[in-house]
Order: sequence, then C-alpha cells, then structure tokens
Amino acid sequence: MSVNAFSRRRLAQGLAAGALSLGLLGSAFAAGIQVTDAWIRWLPANLPAGGYAKVTNDTGKEVKLVGASSPKYGMVMLHQTVNKNGMSNMVHVDAIPIAPHKSMAFTPGDYHIMLMQPKPGIEPGQKVPVTLKFSDGQSVTTEFEVRKPTASGPDDMKGMDMGHMKGMQH
Repeated sequence: MSVNAFSRRRLAQGLAAGALSLGLLGSAFAAGIQVTDAWIRWLPANLPAGGYAKVTNDTGKEVKLVGASSPKYGMVMLHQTVNKNGMSNMVHVDAIPIAPHKSMAFTPGDYHIMLMQPKPGIEPGQKVPVTLKFSDGQSVTTEFEVRKPTASGPDDMKGMDMGHMKGMQH
C-alpha cells in the first residue's frame, strides 16, 4: 500500500469515527432535510414491508415528499392508513407536504413507506438503503434498519434481531 493510499484510508477512518461520535451515522441529510429513526418492519414470505422514519424540514419553505425507492425492493410507494367506518385501509399518497421547520413522522397505522417485491436475502438485523424523493428534485438516501414483524417503533428493542449478541435474545 502506498503512503498516499494509507493516508487516505486513515483520513476516512478518522472522519467515520468523528461522525460516529457526533451521532451522524444512521441519519441522512440534504439541504435542510434530515431523515432519522429509519426502520422497516420486515414480514416473511415476500410480503410487503412497512418503512418508517422521521423527516425534518429545517428550511424556510414547505417541502413535498413525492416518492421513494430502494435497490432492495422492486416497488416502493408512499401510503397512509385511513380509518373509515371502523375499517382501516391503506391508500396511495402522491405527495406529503412538510411545513417549514417542522417534522413529519412515518408511523405504524398512519403514513408509511410501502416496500413491495423484496429482493432475496432481506432479513432482520440488516440495513437497507431507501431514497426519499422531493418535488424540488432533492433526494435523501438513508439506511433503514430491518426489524422483526413484532417491532412497533424505532426504540423497540423487541423488534431488533440480537441473536448474534450473547444474552441479548428476546
């Protein structure tokens, strides 16, 4: 390895360590838009999965989320669960406005990212890239943590696959 390659590698390691110490890994940013607490409720048998996250608009103008994609899923759509006459239904959403200096949370039973046609090999404990697309042409890609079907939120330890950690199974 040349001295130049070694220096670049050490710089990259230092930057990654600095980002980790600041808590920047696990969230994504783009010109005033931040995505945090990103997770997917995985379902077996190639069933569609739900994606959830918090999207924060730190700009001075409204932004509109208009789509999403992932290389790990054949089709990704924005959905909302609506309750009408005691029946819950999922409906496709074309755009989700996020007011200036406000956040919008994708949560079970409300707005969510519907991830369909999963590619082989997706399982709890992995991270899956998902790109959120906005009406102004911006996009934000972040890693969504794949959780078990029992997961109910980003801090739900029961939804995490901790079988590889001794003494941490649920």
